[in-house]
Amino acid sequence: MENIERDTLEVDILFVGAGPASLAGALRLRQLINKHNEEHGGALGEITIAVIEKGREIGSHIISGAVMDIRPLEELLPEYKKLGAPLEAEVGEEDVSYLTKRFKIKSPIIPPPLNNHGKYVVSLNKLIRWLGPIVEAADVMLLPEFPGAELLFDGDKVIGVRTGDKGIGKDGQPKDNYSPGADIFAKVTVLGEGARGSLTKKLVQKLDLDEDRNPQVYAVGVKEIWEMPKGRVKPGSVMHTLGYPLPNDTFGGGFVYGMQNDLLDIGLVVGLDYSDPFTDPHRLFNQFKQHPAISKMLEGGRMLHYGAKTIPEGGLLSQPKYYGDGFLIVGDSASFLNSQRLKGIHMAMKTGMLAAETIFEALLAQRYDEAQLKLFAELVKESYVHKELYEVRNFHQAFRHGRRWGLIESGLQYLTKGFGLFGDLQTEAGYERMRKLHVFNRLPKHPGDVPQLEPEKHDNKLTFDKVSDVYRSGTEHDEDQPPHLKVLDFNICVNRCTQEYGNPCQYFCPAAVYEVEEADGGRKPKVNFSNCVHCKTCDIMDPYQIIDWVTPEGGGGPNYINL
Repeated sequence: MENIERDTLEVDILFVGAGPASLAGALRLRQLINKHNEEHGGALGEITIAVIEKGREIGSHIISGAVMDIRPLEELLPEYKKLGAPLEAEVGEEDVSYLTKRFKIKSPIIPPPLNNHGKYVVSLNKLIRWLGPIVEAADVMLLPEFPGAELLFDGDKVIGVRTGDKGIGKDGQPKDNYSPGADIFAKVTVLGEGARGSLTKKLVQKLDLDEDRNPQVYAVGVKEIWEMPKGRVKPGSVMHTLGYPLPNDTFGGGFVYGMQNDLLDIGLVVGLDYSDPFTDPHRLFNQFKQHPAISKMLEGGRMLHYGAKTIPEGGLLSQPKYYGDGFLIVGDSASFLNSQRLKGIHMAMKTGMLAAETIFEALLAQRYDEAQLKLFAELVKESYVHKELYEVRNFHQAFRHGRRWGLIESGLQYLTKGFGLFGDLQTEAGYERMRKLHVFNRLPKHPGDVPQLEPEKHDNKLTFDKVSDVYRSGTEHDEDQPPHLKVLDFNICVNRCTQEYGNPCQYFCPAAVYEVEEADGGRKPKVNFSNCVHCKTCDIMDPYQIIDWVTPEGGGGPNYINL
């Protein structure tokens, strides 16, 4: 199939991924071009801007439990209120608490980093579904169901993207409805794929963009939307928790946000740099909901929607070089996220807009090489984005010795603008921190036995199994296609991982993609790729790094609502 003829499309600027970074960037670029053409008699001429998106609709793969800093939205669309921006409510009542197994200890003051005065509770999913048509009306091509399958190069210069083929059977052969992906050529390609973007990952590897940087570290957020009895939810109420159910050596915490129409946004964030291979974020989330303080809040409610996503936590010191010949990297893909405040939407939007300013100058200069696009890094450094990231550059690393020491060290970092006790801290990739079974005295008593967690019990009212939750994510994939989760060496799974780690994929995946079944007198991993909610946890946390997440056929994946 290498010699097939592909349609080609030439655009001036291509954004990959229709998230907040790309949509804000595309709209800002169109605004700059229109203003320049009005003032200079159409000097730039017709500039074509396109955004490709792997989801079936703009917004269908977008999820974030979000308290949003709306500065970039105000800058991008000053009349956002008149345009009906779906902000749930300005933050009102705030609660920061420490949970023990039975009790909730409320902080008498709101720690300054968690003070959300002036911010807004939002559903990023709703925000993007609202923003998409505005961007399209501004003469930007939005192309859903167009997954970026691979980057196109001329040497080391990025010249565009090849989109994924459609109609390939699970045997790898074309079906009757086969349609080859198109080659989209662009002067500048902007990667805004979110955390662990598949194209970004390959580009970083190819060009060593992470040389001399800390490796990226991640967390995974698991969340649900609950409908509560009328009048129970205060829109704009915000609650953050530390402690239970996470052990001391596991980074993360819980959140509960009040939304409009008596909806509660509830979730748990778990750092993907834990040591215990049996750590199961979904199971921990069920335990979080069973805490007396949380279960009381959910009494009489009904769970509506579920989702999961990963979050880049490495910050400034883990950022790859995010510009080069023919490309820019924005938003979560380039680790533009404040891990201390757990906020990245405003940084995604702002970096998308700064990328637009960079591209506008490149269009004027008719140059798209690294020397020209380096302006992006200069604009970032001059903005509040860099200042904010610089002051929390060591935050996640502070928790490398556990929560108690992390709270002390991060407090000192707050007072010293990020320096803390030891200055800039080195770290290791999260999967490298996972320890083998013998560290936890879990070695099998009999040859061939493999320790497993006890089966979890669910009441299907407060707690749910992974498959039930996946159903509520709206996830769909055509099962007659090659799996988009590429296990590069199943022998390692069967012959090493089973004995050394107990197949942690069956635990860290929040969507029951990976199971272990008895086969031929032994245990064999099974991949239910059609369950995948595109969170990328497996690509990040596999201890051997032999799971490669690639884009499935366009339109596959979750269909998130209100998440």
